[in-house]
Amino acid sequence: MKIKKSIFSLAVTVVFALSFSNVEAQSADANKTYTKVVDASADKVWTVLRKMDEIQNYSKGIARLEWTGPKDVGGQRVCYAPDNQGFFKENIVDYSDANRTYSYSVIEGVPIKGMVNTWNVVDLGYNKSMIVWTSKFDEFMENPQMTKEQFFGFIDQSLNEMVGNVIAEAKMEAKM
Repeated sequence: MKIKKSIFSLAVTVVFALSFSNVEAQSADANKTYTKVVDASADKVWTVLRKMDEIQNYSKGIARLEWTGPKDVGGQRVCYAPDNQGFFKENIVDYSDANRTYSYSVIEGVPIKGMVNTWNVVDLGYNKSMIVWTSKFDEFMENPQMTKEQFFGFIDQSLNEMVGNVIAEAKMEAKM
């Protein structure tokens, strides 16, 4: 009986601790949040996700990428659509290997004003992690090309594809 109580207490403690790490990983004032639990260590996932100048390898919505500046705060990337008609320009505004996080402001190419997105990889222990993407923005700018629902549908589809590809590569690296 004592062993069952100890195991139960340990399980409650772990769940309680994990719920607090989720809260810290997510921004309470985010307009949009995406999370995915991964069966790979946070270090393996971060090794892939931190490659800010290679995101075109994880999304078919990005045909090519041009990078300028440092691979850190102050770096800038321009991501081009496969049809070469559309693009979006982003500035890296925060970066930390120690915290497994980086943030970028989208300064051109989307119908959103003041958009800042953040990637974060949270260590859940036991060779598990969680990818968290949050977006904060001021407002959606009405336009004839895309509704707010269409834009966020595109974002959801892109995140699912990109995170799925990051996870696949992280799991391949874990096997090496």
